[in-house]
Amino acid sequence: MKRSLLIAAAAVLLVVPVTTIATPAEAGPPCTTARTLCLGDVNSRVRVNQVGYLTDGPKEATVVTTKTTPLPWRLRDAAGTVVARGSTTPRGVDATSGQNVQTADFSAYHIAGTGLTLAADGDTSVPFDVGVNAAYERMRVDALSFFYTQRSGIKILGSIAPGYGRAAGHLGVPPNRGDTDVPCQPGVCDYRLDVRGGWYDAGDQGKYVVNGAIAVYELMSTFEHTKLARAEPGRLGNGSLRIPERGNGVPDILDEARWELEFMLRMRVPAGQPLAGMVHHKVHDRAWTALPLDPAADPQPRELHPPSTAATLDLAATAAQGARLFQPYDGAFAARLLAAARNAWTAAAAHPAIYAPSSDNVGGGAYDDNDVSDEFYWAAAELYLSTGEQAYRDAVMASPWHTADVFRPQGFGWQFTATAGRLDLATVPSALPDRTRVRQSVADGAKQYLAIMRANPYDIAYAPLDGKFDWGSNDLVLSNLMVIATAFDITGDRQLRDGVVRGMDYLLGRNALQQSYVTGFGARSSHNQHSRMYAHQLDAALPSPPAGSLAGGPNSSIQDPVASNSLRGCAPQSCYIDDIQAWSTNEVAINWNATLAWVASFLADQGEAGPLPRPACSVSYGVVFGFGHEFLAMVTVRGTSGQTLHDWKLRYAYTGTQTVTWAFNATARQTAASVEVTPWHSRLRPGESTTILLAGRVDRGPDTAPAFFSCA
Repeated sequence: MKRSLLIAAAAVLLVVPVTTIATPAEAGPPCTTARTLCLGDVNSRVRVNQVGYLTDGPKEATVVTTKTTPLPWRLRDAAGTVVARGSTTPRGVDATSGQNVQTADFSAYHIAGTGLTLAADGDTSVPFDVGVNAAYERMRVDALSFFYTQRSGIKILGSIAPGYGRAAGHLGVPPNRGDTDVPCQPGVCDYRLDVRGGWYDAGDQGKYVVNGAIAVYELMSTFEHTKLARAEPGRLGNGSLRIPERGNGVPDILDEARWELEFMLRMRVPAGQPLAGMVHHKVHDRAWTALPLDPAADPQPRELHPPSTAATLDLAATAAQGARLFQPYDGAFAARLLAAARNAWTAAAAHPAIYAPSSDNVGGGAYDDNDVSDEFYWAAAELYLSTGEQAYRDAVMASPWHTADVFRPQGFGWQFTATAGRLDLATVPSALPDRTRVRQSVADGAKQYLAIMRANPYDIAYAPLDGKFDWGSNDLVLSNLMVIATAFDITGDRQLRDGVVRGMDYLLGRNALQQSYVTGFGARSSHNQHSRMYAHQLDAALPSPPAGSLAGGPNSSIQDPVASNSLRGCAPQSCYIDDIQAWSTNEVAINWNATLAWVASFLADQGEAGPLPRPACSVSYGVVFGFGHEFLAMVTVRGTSGQTLHDWKLRYAYTGTQTVTWAFNATARQTAASVEVTPWHSRLRPGESTTILLAGRVDRGPDTAPAFFSCA
């Protein structure tokens, strides 16, 4: 997270000295200088994904060595038997780590097992597994359940999150001043707002609309992905996460997203005020607080900070996105979201240049952004996709970002949101005139990221400016993997799916520090991330971050005192230390965990990365009669999977402005562009076919062919 904490936080943080632990040297200089981070409990020059590899997916390891010619490698099972062998490929000196490395590719090994090791150049990797889809399923749930323990304004139940139970924070119960009646900073406004709820942003206990928006977007996108891609919708359904709302008939991931959306709605400037409809940028403590600190024990006054155009557009985007996703489950809330999105768009258009200043950095991060053209594009895209209205389509088409390359090597996030708009325009059905070009642009962007990965011996899907790693670099790596995964969904190109699989290796231990950056996953995972709540390193009575928490990752700027003292002169990949006071490299954050959840969910849906599953059905859709704005379509569905489908449904999406009004031989339900057809005959045998008639209307434009047909 980009925060101006250099002076303010250093004044209140307790600096813990770092003890250097001498360990056997890696190839190169001995482990004695400040330029080398000594490993401690894990020290192997053979770097692997410490969680493991998918049975039919790519499998690569990186060997740190002084040798420049190919080396023999041996793969052994848990009993020590050699089960595969080969030779490494020299890669030279990796610029991001300063290490001379070689790559061992054992992708040809396809036998599931536990406790495997890879040996090369006289060293052996940590044990890992082959056949780890269940681990990604667990990571998906853990990464999403993280948001429950980050909630503000609600008691966290130990029965749901064992070891993380705590009293509700910031509800005005002493010593809290609370978020239920919060004034503005002096001179900003003369009203007070109830802004309870939402998620604590990161290591601090502030709540920021712009960062909350990109996080809630990614959670809702994770769910929407299951509706539009090769995924399993039930895996993110009702009862899938560890939250109190499970069992209420709404997918749990939407319940969690709603907790943040409701907070964002409360951050609006009230009617009758000069900036009515705009959204306050953030709310947090008046001054920085020290670590550790339970939210319920925070004595600081809370303050609303000025509204901003960025925050207002972020509400417009996420509320519009939420409107189409909540419609099947809570129509009233969906309508409320859509109305809020429209109002926010109007307010932002009337006040297009109100920026959060970089100087507003006391007690919380500034989250400053002086270019909101990308937010206008994102908001217009989501409003268009949820309404189909020409005014929003025109705003999309007129934006310079619509034809620009939005796939930056350094990734996307809260400060650059044009990529989010492009991804949804490419995947959510619509009648966008140049939708084919938009979809191709995602595929082209993904290929650029694959080229970046291939050029790096550690397969890092990230190429920062000037070669220096940014704050939250792990999130940026994952954001680029999101693009590659989306391109796979569009094209079905297995190289893209394999790219996401390989890209995750870096986060899970195949890196310069042999560090898994996801808590609870891998032999050496981050567990001392910067947080006032998860502060076990400082207070043994408090927990470490929960499993599935993502560490921010290497940051070349090393702004905090601990990192500055320990990592001065570090190579970009090595600018990281797992210490609670190393806030510039080791924070937790909602937006980072949202990106992790998206990618983990994608990987969980890939099974063991074998051949793409055979479609359960083939679908023929054709318009047999059209008059004016009315149409009659015939849909023939044939079973093709080799198995009988029971209680099946046909799902597809319109790419125009069609609305189904009547069905014969089935019932049909439509939400925005998505249609779910339940046939009267609930069984479909292999080779058997059934025909359904659908009548409807086209509100405007051509009667374009639907897409995304599936049977399940």
